[in-house]
Amino acid sequence: MVKAGGFVFLVGGGASSNKRGWKKRVWLLRNLLLLELTGLRFGFIGLICMAFLFLPVARGSFLLRLIDIPFEHATRYHVWLGHLTMMLFTLHGLFYVIAWAIQGRLIEELTAWKKIGIANLPGVISLVAGLFMWVTSLPPVRRLNFELFFYTHQLYVVFVVFLAMHVGDFIFSIAAAGIFLFMLDRFLRFFQSRKTVDIISAKCLPSGTVELIISKPEGLQYNALGWVFIQIRELSWLQWHPFSVSSSPLDGKHHLAVLIKVLGDWTEKLRGRISSVPEEKDESQGLLQPNLSLKASIEGPYGHESPYHLTYENLILVAGGIGISPFLAILSDILHRLRESKPCMPRNILIVWAVKNSDELPLLHSLDMNSLCPYFYNILNLEIQTYVTRESEPPLEEGNIPKYVSSSVFPAPTQGGMSSLVGTGNILWAGSYMVLSTIGLVVLYALLIIFYINPYNVTTWWYKGILFIVCMAASIVIFGGFVIGLWHLWDLKTAKNMDDENRISGLKHDEPNAVKNPSQDDFVNIITYGQRPNFKEIFGSMAERWGNVDIGVMVCGPTALQTSIAKECRSKNFGRIGNEPIFHFNSHSFDL
Repeated sequence: MVKAGGFVFLVGGGASSNKRGWKKRVWLLRNLLLLELTGLRFGFIGLICMAFLFLPVARGSFLLRLIDIPFEHATRYHVWLGHLTMMLFTLHGLFYVIAWAIQGRLIEELTAWKKIGIANLPGVISLVAGLFMWVTSLPPVRRLNFELFFYTHQLYVVFVVFLAMHVGDFIFSIAAAGIFLFMLDRFLRFFQSRKTVDIISAKCLPSGTVELIISKPEGLQYNALGWVFIQIRELSWLQWHPFSVSSSPLDGKHHLAVLIKVLGDWTEKLRGRISSVPEEKDESQGLLQPNLSLKASIEGPYGHESPYHLTYENLILVAGGIGISPFLAILSDILHRLRESKPCMPRNILIVWAVKNSDELPLLHSLDMNSLCPYFYNILNLEIQTYVTRESEPPLEEGNIPKYVSSSVFPAPTQGGMSSLVGTGNILWAGSYMVLSTIGLVVLYALLIIFYINPYNVTTWWYKGILFIVCMAASIVIFGGFVIGLWHLWDLKTAKNMDDENRISGLKHDEPNAVKNPSQDDFVNIITYGQRPNFKEIFGSMAERWGNVDIGVMVCGPTALQTSIAKECRSKNFGRIGNEPIFHFNSHSFDL
């Protein structure tokens, strides 16, 4: 520092300024590198999450069936993984955007489409598609407009394809296994759903419920807790809706039944379509006759591989509204098994059913228990407690329940039955389909490398990503399609053999059920008006009555009802003393 004429001059100041500028640049570069490395790590973790994202929604998956996790329970993992994956991918993109914006080359980087290395523009397109799916899947949006959620979720194809182009084949292989299993499932479900199914009868019930009787092949396997996806093309070509099966597998060899509550546009159209059928003067009023054909496409049945309702000697079945539907199937299944002396543990059953109005009561009393199993009350203790919450007294003079009458006859269909390619079909065929398609993928990609990629020196990452996706699809179509063809021929041969056996034995159709109002002397039947069930009191009463046993508790109804029952089960189990029972909670939900 030199003083001259009252001024102070800094000698070497330029060098100090350069040093500070250099340190600032180093700091900036280090932070930019940190931003990009953090974004890279978020993207890598997102790919690992994505490897599991598609597994829970492969609803006919061989793997899900092996570990006996039904699709309706597995979807919650898809929801959790979906939120986590999109949060990670959003942070991945955000950190890179911040880094590029600081460097002043944001637009240049966003539109970059490199041949060697990461192609940014496909990544942007993939992320935008993912964000559309994520936002429309949030509970407020999904409840307000389910169709918007459904249609935007079809962007998963754009999301996956452009992700493969973004990272190339090698990095994409991290998530490829889960995606490949989903593609396998989707291709198989496509074949099943292409077949139209005969709706043998359709009926509008006074409770605002529609009953459909659907044709099925005799060899189709499912249990009483099964459910199906239904599409009716006369109503919509794109919409599929899940419904619980309300009939036991033992009810009939050639049909199954579903009960559908009219709650939205699709179900309202269905009821209108059925109601438009001209009425006849005989007992078949309200029934859709075969010459007025209504066809559906079916996926399923899905559900638990094992009928766990048969593993408890004591059952408490809690239903809200149309949630009684699967319990009708369970009760029918138990009665059939008792009559036919098949393995069946339940001996004490309590049904607690909460409905808003009394016009829903005939749903439960549609089951003719004495016809299914005469004198069942000698071996089965059944109690039904019904709560009509919005009526203070019975609407009829003596509180009688209107009779539910059905005179449907279900002929053994020669065609138009459900396909058994998916759902709880043959696990050996399903395993063969998965294994052979996987081997096909390895073989096809190896041949591609040997005869195309290496000889022609293909090094473009995004192009190799596309080739990998094409190999995945081709292996499923070629090798998986071959197994599906054999599977279908085997099903046809099996069905023909069964038809021949039935023809020889003289079996031409299932026996129709003559449904009547059950006698009040057969079981305890209590109907309470203007009250909601007090589950603490109900569970306490059952604990005193049944003692130190295992009680299976099954719930089908609104989320609030399931939460309330789960809380009560935990409370009873944690506070258990002496000879009190253990309550095993099971949820049967279709809030997909």
